Amino acid sequence: MDAFRIEGGVRLRGTVSISGSKNAVLPMLCATLLAPGEYTLTNVPVLRDVTTLSSLLRTLGVHVVRDGSTLHIDSTRAVPNEAHYDLVRTMRASVYVLGPLLGRFGHARVSLPGGCAWGPRPIDLHLHAMEKLGARISLDHGVIVARGAPLRGNEIDFRISSVGATGNAVMAAVLAEGKTTIRNAAQEPEIEALCEFLVARGGRITGIGTDVLTIEGVTALSPVSAVTPSIVS
Repeated sequence: MDAFRIEGGVRLRGTVSISGSKNAVLPMLCATLLAPGEYTLTNVPVLRDVTTLSSLLRTLGVHVVRDGSTLHIDSTRAVPNEAHYDLVRTMRASVYVLGPLLGRFGHARVSLPGGCAWGPRPIDLHLHAMEKLGARISLDHGVIVARGAPLRGNEIDFRISSVGATGNAVMAAVLAEGKTTIRNAAQEPEIEALCEFLVARGGRITGIGTDVLTIEGVTALSPVSAVTPSIVS
């Protein structure tokens, strides 16, 4: 087994720049789909997953330009095209587009990350949340077809905690009519970052950082600039 051998006794000096968290920036990127406008995300890590998700957003009509560690995003002309398998299959986090597309357009088509197989899997928690908000879910040759306009607030109880499903539920609920309560919500820092990003845009979310999130739906969100947090534990 590979191992690191460290000889101590020498004081470390200097500075280290910590890039933003990939797990935080991915849902924040998808959340730009919720409302038209121009966004700037800074401190964005240069990673393949960020590049892949940027490519996926472009297929949905979003203009994404990278300038070093900054992403300039314009979602004004976003459209609910199908999120195709050739991109979704390379990164499970691509399913984050489901909630925002439903929230803004009332319908979405997103390829299953695992292809055509249907059964118990982490994606089921995402679909459970969308159904609780009033979406009708079906499967068309490996593509999730979701319709629900308008979405309506409800109580969502996750049987197990899931970062991805919590993020998707929050993004779908922020524009839904009425109040949504999410129990057994994930408490990871990336969920806090997503919620704070949405609150900065006009979302009404309480309980951030706890396992019970309450979202009061709003009629519109505003574009903002945001710094991707560096999550170091």
